Amino acid sequence: MDFLGYKHKRVIVSGCFSGMGEATARLLVELGAQVHGIDYKESRLDLASFNQVDLRDPAAIDAAIARIGGKVDALFNCAGLPQTAPALDVMRVNYAGTRRVTERVLPLMSAGGAVASISSTGGLGWSRRMPVLMQLLSIDNYADAIKWCEEHPEDVKEGYTLSKEAIIVWTMLSSQRFIKQGVRINCTLPSPTQTPMMSHFESATPLSVIDAFTLPTARRSTPEEQAGALVLLNSAGAGFINGVALPVDGGFMGGLTTGQIDLGKIMSR
Repeated sequence: MDFLGYKHKRVIVSGCFSGMGEATARLLVELGAQVHGIDYKESRLDLASFNQVDLRDPAAIDAAIARIGGKVDALFNCAGLPQTAPALDVMRVNYAGTRRVTERVLPLMSAGGAVASISSTGGLGWSRRMPVLMQLLSIDNYADAIKWCEEHPEDVKEGYTLSKEAIIVWTMLSSQRFIKQGVRINCTLPSPTQTPMMSHFESATPLSVIDAFTLPTARRSTPEEQAGALVLLNSAGAGFINGVALPVDGGFMGGLTTGQIDLGKIMSR
């Protein structure tokens, strides 16, 4: 039984070159989907099409989605930059570019379509910054959103945390609008995952902090484990899941919420 329902479905995966995006695209190909990839670097997978795109360039995004065209059944937003990249580039790719891709793909979707984006457990503080996030999210123009970021360096900081918080809240906000079109949108919150990008996190973050987010499993997740959650969220089997920020963290969130993991105490060590 094709419970996930991807056979012959037409999907787009951004960030398909490596890491979670590559694992997601590979799984979708195995499930019989027609996969169209977009990334800054060319994918090594056997895809239906590949478009080289820099998400820092909104015109390039528009052109790539126009080239793909046709009906799109699902979108997977997997592209991202770590906090070692320039802060404004991080905001352009992780938030503004992701939003631009989604807004250009949405008109190509019909009822039953779905969008899944990668956020992070690093965005867990979103509820404490709602006034700032709502200022940013109220701007629906790419250039104006980046201008806001330039004018608010104290809020943007390294860019990574704010971008991941923004994806979470934007997902929740968009879910109320998209569903009127019959399209669902959700996001995942991965814990530390062993991808090529992890070396950048290790260079900028104390190992004790990274390890704190691997409790209670005492290991990092694999790209394939993260891909499975994304593919599930956009599948026919998840047809009534909408507006969810899904922790894919081996139980970290459960331990944190119930007080079994004291993140403050761990960090103080």
